[in-house]
Amino acid sequence: MNNTTGLGLLIVVSGPSGVGKGTVCKALLDREKDTVLSVSATTRSPRPMDVDGQTYHFLTREDFLSRREQGEFLEWAEVYGNFYGTLRSEVERLQKEGKNVILEIDTQGAMQIKKAYPQSLLVFILPPSLEELRARIVGRGTESQEVLNLRLSKAQEEISMSPHYDFSLVNDEVDRTAEELAEFIRAERIRRSKEDNFAE
Repeated sequence: MNNTTGLGLLIVVSGPSGVGKGTVCKALLDREKDTVLSVSATTRSPRPMDVDGQTYHFLTREDFLSRREQGEFLEWAEVYGNFYGTLRSEVERLQKEGKNVILEIDTQGAMQIKKAYPQSLLVFILPPSLEELRARIVGRGTESQEVLNLRLSKAQEEISMSPHYDFSLVNDEVDRTAEELAEFIRAERIRRSKEDNFAE
């Protein structure tokens, strides 16, 4: 892709915990040099491998709520007791540079984005099956049975939202899924470029 004119696309990627959203997005970014991942803000505590400004923008609860009141977030949500949100300033800066901006957020945030930005693209990543999703989460070895059950229940709830998205992909093989996503973005970019040229 070569976004030489106009704003970059705003692409929302959602899917249940354990489906491999992050892995697919990383594979996509490795392919598409003009596509970037927006770094979300969160009030959750950093994990050992986290890097502030790269993994997340880590904010105190007070700072997050203050920014929310000032309208600095495109979307925000409270998930498992922590706040997550997308900073408007970061997304708009990247789009003005002609970058396609990926937001990896939950269904609640995605619906907020679609309402505020109808031109955004919503992509839902599905597991091959709920059984496979359960196996992936169990394979992490980081979840208690209680949290596992909570995540699986939420997964079913999130999957029920997939018909509201513009495009759905089954992640049974990361490279293939990333390439399908890249092709969808390329096609949408070309379509919109033609529409812009026709309007002119």
